[in-house]
Amino acid sequence: MRPLHIALAVLVAALWGVNFVVIELGLDHFPPLLFSALRFLVAALPAVFFVGPPKVAWKWIAGVGLALGVAKFGLLFIGMDRGMGAGLSSLVLQVQAVFTALLAALVLGERPGRVRLLGMAVALAGIGVAAVDEGASGPVLAFVLVIAAAACWGVSNVLTRRAAPPDSLNFMVWVSTVPVLPLLGLSLLFEGWDRDREALAALDWSGAGIIVYVAWVVTIFGFGAWGFLLSRYQASSVAPFTLLVPVFGMSSAALLLDESVSPLRWCAAALLVGGVALTSFAGARRARVPAPEPAPV
Repeated sequence: MRPLHIALAVLVAALWGVNFVVIELGLDHFPPLLFSALRFLVAALPAVFFVGPPKVAWKWIAGVGLALGVAKFGLLFIGMDRGMGAGLSSLVLQVQAVFTALLAALVLGERPGRVRLLGMAVALAGIGVAAVDEGASGPVLAFVLVIAAAACWGVSNVLTRRAAPPDSLNFMVWVSTVPVLPLLGLSLLFEGWDRDREALAALDWSGAGIIVYVAWVVTIFGFGAWGFLLSRYQASSVAPFTLLVPVFGMSSAALLLDESVSPLRWCAAALLVGGVALTSFAGARRARVPAPEPAPV
């Protein structure tokens, strides 16, 4: 890869990692389900009027929109709202690679080799160590919710693989149109009209800037840049940069939010990142189709 493109890949990973800190700040302004709905609303509009019509069947757009937008991000935002730290969330979400491999084996018939199975075992060991650390110092339910979010991300990855969108930015923008109304409905049902109304009435420049960051910078720019890189280089050259996301997530949370990182958590990070690397890239060499691009966080 050219040095400029390496810098772009690192920048995208940094933006996605720091996004976990931005999400935590956003949860001080908005209830989690309303926050997620606003994120996708701003990501979809006005971009949907400029990317052209969908290039895959609507069933895939709807499926990914529900699995990724409603389930994955809804659970992630609720988990973080209930006390899951930004740094740990950025790390634990990477177990989606294990869920993706398991679901691909069940649904797509992609048999994992020995190296991939080893990677899955190592990543799960990392989750176990992180669970022990979180059980000793944080809310277990929030931890479980983020694990569930990673599982839903795995579902959306398999659906994306089946859809095989030729234009990743077009696909992501249209996917962003799907979760808005379901998330708004769930927010009204569980968070209440009064809480939503108060959050919107109190919207200030800080809250608006957070929405713009998670919608335009992370989703539109991040996904567009990632698609640009994948259009010019093999996935095996670009995908390793996603392993920098939890590095930036944990370091930015420590610097900006004063989140402590215990020795046990560093051990969990090493196991999880190493296991994800084995799971993702051992499988990439065997896959009959390119692995799906990572969804923006």
